[in-house]
Amino acid sequence: MSDEILSMENITKVYPNGMVANKDVNFSVKSGEIHALMGENGAGKSTLMKILFGLEKPEEGDILLKGQKISIDSPSTAIKNGIGMVHQHFMLVSSLTVAENMVLGMEPKKNGLIDIEKAIKVTEEISKKYNLIVDPKAKVSDLPVGIKQKVEILKALLRGAEILILDEPTAVLTPQETKELFVELINLKKKGHTIIFISHKLKEIKEICDRITILRAGRSIGVYDVAKVSQEDISRLMVGRDVVLKIQKEKNNPSNVVLKVNNINHIDETGKTILNNINFTVRKGEILGIAGVEGNGQRELIELITGLEKYHDGEIFIDGQEVKNLSIKEIRNLGASHISEDRMIFGASGEASIEENIIADRFDSKELSKGVLLSMSKIHSMVKELIKDYRVKCDSADQPVKMLSGGNIQKVVVAREFSSNPKLIVANQPTRGIDVGATEFIHKKLVELRDEGTAVLLISADLNEAMELSDSLMVMYGGEVVAYFKDSSKVTEEELGTYMLGINKQSPEEIRRAINE
Repeated sequence: MSDEILSMENITKVYPNGMVANKDVNFSVKSGEIHALMGENGAGKSTLMKILFGLEKPEEGDILLKGQKISIDSPSTAIKNGIGMVHQHFMLVSSLTVAENMVLGMEPKKNGLIDIEKAIKVTEEISKKYNLIVDPKAKVSDLPVGIKQKVEILKALLRGAEILILDEPTAVLTPQETKELFVELINLKKKGHTIIFISHKLKEIKEICDRITILRAGRSIGVYDVAKVSQEDISRLMVGRDVVLKIQKEKNNPSNVVLKVNNINHIDETGKTILNNINFTVRKGEILGIAGVEGNGQRELIELITGLEKYHDGEIFIDGQEVKNLSIKEIRNLGASHISEDRMIFGASGEASIEENIIADRFDSKELSKGVLLSMSKIHSMVKELIKDYRVKCDSADQPVKMLSGGNIQKVVVAREFSSNPKLIVANQPTRGIDVGATEFIHKKLVELRDEGTAVLLISADLNEAMELSDSLMVMYGGEVVAYFKDSSKVTEEELGTYMLGINKQSPEEIRRAINE
């Protein structure tokens, strides 16, 4: 590998509220390397990459490209300088074709109109050049997640990206799709492209990356050869202490059924079948995991269970009571807690304070009341204790949630949901996008609650998490349950992946027998 193609020197970023996101950070990458950027939530990774891609401006510091100082004041400037970014949440227009997305903003014209044939040809050419095969005429809304990611990478390459920033690129991929992505990234590396790989998955960092830069509390801790550090070393450098990477749990002893889902069918407003004959139970003292590529009915199923959507065909019982005609508040009063997959839409109010978010479900709580009014002293005391117990990094309980890092926002949500004395926890992507320290903490809490008799329904795109946390595992594909494993320890990642991709499917009798064991 040649010398550094890009350097960020002494970068400092301070937000208007006084929060220091980056302090004298140094970060550099070499031509033709895959370089990992890691750190706890709130360590400054996202801010640093936003500065590099022109989404934020630093107070101090320089960016050098091939030895020349450059100014990046917008994403378009970054792109002109050969820097591309594939965001964790893809920026594609679902209603357009692959080719139309590829040329968006730089459309070829013919007689004053978009030249679709030229767009298709351009897409085919760059697809062949990088061996990232996509169908130019396919509608993006019909594509699996792995193909959408290929389109995003090709879009960046078409615009001349020599340096590619990938933000949590494997977050929603199956093991097979992840392997395919890694082959593609190594191919890009061989062609001289530089890849900045942002991830919390230590196993993947060890597999694909050459070097790693670690940030902690807004500062760069150091740069390391990946081959010379273990996963434990990386964790320790990130959080400043030893982290238990393997989930510790005893064999469970489930008892009474807390959640029963019986013959649930669901169609959307267009008449498309989203859920087809879903049946399962979750018992007291059990973690049931749902594995599956996103978009196979998991979100809709959770919305029906938690009351965000109403169902019309089938039955859902929580603690023996059907929830069909109940409000969200009434369902929560039955003892159901919900960690939403999108913490900023259903999980938290960004404008509200940490304290307001934590007590959002307990304004009528007798424990927090003094007569007919809320007791502010009791509220302050409870919130202060939860902030301490859940290790929420903040200035004070009055701080707006939007000023916290993603991982600390998740801790606020988890603190509220876990402290409500739940009988059932619906945990949808509980550790998505959060660091190893916060992940370890949430995993421990889920196992503790299971051991105390709580029923847990876990939905996770992270197969390692789903397999290690769950007692039993269910796989969804195409809105159906295609596999059920009573003992999650008796199935491999590769085997699960074949069910997640629809390659394998258990018979209805096999599934029924496994559920009723």
